[in-house]
Amino acid sequence: MRIVVKVGTNVLAHTDHRLNITNISHLADQIAALKAEGHEIILISSGAVGAGMSMYRLPENMNKVVRRQVLSSIGQVRLMEIYRQLFANHKLYCAQVLATKEDFNGREHYINMKHCFLALLREKIVPIVNENDVVSVSELMFTDNDELAGLVAAMVNADTLIILSSVDGVLTAPPGQENSQVIPEISAHDKKWLKVITPTKSSFGRGGMHTKFRIAQKAAKVGITAYIAHGERQNILTDIIKGDYIGTRFIPAKKEVSNLKKWMAYNQNEGKAAVYINDGAENALRSNTKISSLLPIGIVNIEGSFKKGDLIRICSENGTPIGIGKAQYDDKTARQHIGSKGKRALVHYDYLYIE
Repeated sequence: MRIVVKVGTNVLAHTDHRLNITNISHLADQIAALKAEGHEIILISSGAVGAGMSMYRLPENMNKVVRRQVLSSIGQVRLMEIYRQLFANHKLYCAQVLATKEDFNGREHYINMKHCFLALLREKIVPIVNENDVVSVSELMFTDNDELAGLVAAMVNADTLIILSSVDGVLTAPPGQENSQVIPEISAHDKKWLKVITPTKSSFGRGGMHTKFRIAQKAAKVGITAYIAHGERQNILTDIIKGDYIGTRFIPAKKEVSNLKKWMAYNQNEGKAAVYINDGAENALRSNTKISSLLPIGIVNIEGSFKKGDLIRICSENGTPIGIGKAQYDDKTARQHIGSKGKRALVHYDYLYIE
């Protein structure tokens, strides 16, 4: 299988920010074992900022963004050296891939990155991916590395996405609370459990269980089996692949999603404009029995401007985002056709992704 593993700073570091070499070593051992079985592994690894904090002390009044840039630039070197040594013990090489959110927006750049990943996976190499904190600023930053992991998993057509956390999975109640239990399985479209998640962030990272849930479920929607599990459990990766584990599995949707639609699914916030559609059009686009394109007759309003080939956000009449599509013509023509019958589809089904 092709597997993307994401591990956060809470698993990789002690509470005093020093890297937890024992945990990192065990992670590398598991990945090496899976590689030996023929699986292709990409590791999304946090930890650079934490590593930098353990190595170098900066003034407390330093700008937060600059502080993150400096610490990550120092810590990334240390983190990669540890991975290099650990994988070398298994006669494996590791490759560093640093990315920003912008790298996933342009389709051509996206394809180039994909080809690079696929070339690395064919060799005795473990690609290790992290956000490029040195150049990332607020508008280019991922929510956290969970989001980056989802993007990479979709890009390489992964079979499995494993998000390693500091808890055993999605829980029925906050950790430590009486009767709190792991939810073993969640479907690609079941959002009821999102209400029980405590909206807190991890002690080191920018995200939390809300983000992990959202990313895992989005992966499931595009056909990727996703897991959330405790990163410090012995042999958690190999146990997941064997099917004998504690954690939450997100059941993938059966409907096949094309590579282009996977890319679009993770770029829904990048649309240059928004198209609002009536209930009839929304029902048609969501149908499980009939394939439909977005026709002008179902459009009630257009917000913003776009050219042919641009990504446009698709929203219900009340403004709820429901998907994204590639425009077949510009907004001027689209506005002329609003509500009209017999006009060419603004978005063809092949270039349409609906949540």
